[in-house]
Amino acid sequence: MRRREFGLLAGALWAATALCAPQDVWTGVDRIVAIGDVHGDYAKLISILTTTQLVDAKLRWTGGKTHLVITGDVLDRGPDSRKAMDTLRKLERDAGRTGGRVHMLIGNHEAMNVYGDLRYVSKEEYAAFQNRDSERLRTSYYEQYVEETKAAAQKPEGRTSWDQKHPLGFFEHRLAFSPQGDYGKWIRGLNAVVQINDTVFLHGGLSPKYASLSLRELNERVRDELRDFSKLEKGIAMDPEGPLWFRGWADGEEGALEPELKKVLASYGVSRMVIGHTITKSRTVTPRFGGRVVMIDVGLSSAYSGRPGYLVYDNRAWHARDEQHRITIPEPGN
Repeated sequence: MRRREFGLLAGALWAATALCAPQDVWTGVDRIVAIGDVHGDYAKLISILTTTQLVDAKLRWTGGKTHLVITGDVLDRGPDSRKAMDTLRKLERDAGRTGGRVHMLIGNHEAMNVYGDLRYVSKEEYAAFQNRDSERLRTSYYEQYVEETKAAAQKPEGRTSWDQKHPLGFFEHRLAFSPQGDYGKWIRGLNAVVQINDTVFLHGGLSPKYASLSLRELNERVRDELRDFSKLEKGIAMDPEGPLWFRGWADGEEGALEPELKKVLASYGVSRMVIGHTITKSRTVTPRFGGRVVMIDVGLSSAYSGRPGYLVYDNRAWHARDEQHRITIPEPGN
């Protein structure tokens, strides 16, 4: 193939990829419900979805044109991550039929499950992938491991110890999060950050380090790194200042950081940032910087406080709710 023909083909492929990329900006949305880190607490998730009238008793979408935003970290720590993912995936499909939308965003724990950092996967999460062939599959992997270690002139680990590190369901879990796996393919196609009206939503935060990148570029880089692990080390998906991990707006001193925050928000043409990742000290949805940042990780999972809380935009105003309070979110000033 001649160079010019190759260039035309490459350009066509790039254009096709760009056209297929998930949408990351929405305008004219009248109602938004945002939920922070679920961490495997399916019961709390369903409680909020029911309370906000997004689903009925049979978990059918009843939210109409509402946009539901989950700011990542549905996975790890709790027992029912798989049930939570399955419900959200179903609602993704159902909401679109009535003009609504479910934005399941990539958090650091979704990324970790994809690239194999399994420190926070609970035994119940592995068990959720167990089936009647799990013992046979585990034995097969152990036998393969023994052959490989012997070939490398190493002493293989004993079966009991190896089984403890690889509980039943472990290998099914890893296959499910692989590039060909059901959940792996799903997560690799999600956004890390979206803009709805004049607000951006993401897991960690938009840091000054990456403020020159558009939302599309941020999303494409995260997805690309989760497809090609060789790009992770110097990429943004594992960077403490990247969108999945940044805690600056959650932990930093407001007076000193406010000028920098205003610049970041201005670079994206938005007035507010909604973030999860860092549990609020009050265990309630917490506005910072005069409402320019809203923290919505309230530790709702039973692995933490177990107190449900969520953020709502309705009737052109923002408010938050938990079991006892309604909190008005201030409009950002100048």
